[in-house]
Amino acid sequence: MKVTDQTHYTFELSKPPKRIVSLVPSQSELLWDLGLNNELVGITKFCIHPSEMFNTKDRIGGTKQLNLDKIRSLKPDLIIGNKEENDKEQIEQLRSEYPVWLSDVNTLEDAYNMIEQLGIVTGKSKESEQLNAAIKKAFAGLNNPALKNKTAAYFMWNDPFMVSANNTFIDAMLSSCGLINVFKHKSRYPQITESELKEAHPDYILLSSEPYPFNEKHISLFESICPDARILLVDGELFSWYGSRLLKSPAYFKTLV
Repeated sequence: MKVTDQTHYTFELSKPPKRIVSLVPSQSELLWDLGLNNELVGITKFCIHPSEMFNTKDRIGGTKQLNLDKIRSLKPDLIIGNKEENDKEQIEQLRSEYPVWLSDVNTLEDAYNMIEQLGIVTGKSKESEQLNAAIKKAFAGLNNPALKNKTAAYFMWNDPFMVSANNTFIDAMLSSCGLINVFKHKSRYPQITESELKEAHPDYILLSSEPYPFNEKHISLFESICPDARILLVDGELFSWYGSRLLKSPAYFKTLV
């Protein structure tokens, strides 16, 4: 079977994979939820959901620092990663040795396509179709009037400040909530200053739990910069994981305020 991933890379897969290594937490959870518990043989140290998977599967390092020798020892017949989350040089090295399927997810449609394509590649088309239908139904019912047309800044790093801007999956999730990203005019994950934040004057400032673990102690800092904004600590997984965890995102978004 000829397979083309979301980066337009094409390779041959002679049969449904029986030994899969996943390099991305959200996609590891997806594979598990599609019923590929036995086929999934390697995950990263950040693939913490579900706990049964985390506690039983071999770890192959972090998303940015893969242990290539450990991956080789697992003898994978398919490796699944992501363009943004994995290191390009390591992916190129792995592609010289194994079939590697990379996702590139910036919108909900990209996420649906990723789930559909991985279902086809792994022999789980029926399961992936059912999952997509359930996620689409959940997002169709998403309505939070309190957030509609309000502005927001989504912080993912502290010192320096980094926000999620245009052409990111997080920006797509903000839009699904009805929120307008005040940094949509910037690209991807820019650094911003306190003065830029003050000038943007968002209604909401969202402090993510990942990759930087914002907590209660950070709220006062942002209150001093934007005293009129409402500061919320948010679950970063439900804004940025683009696999089966999307089933939980709409219900969570409804409870944000």
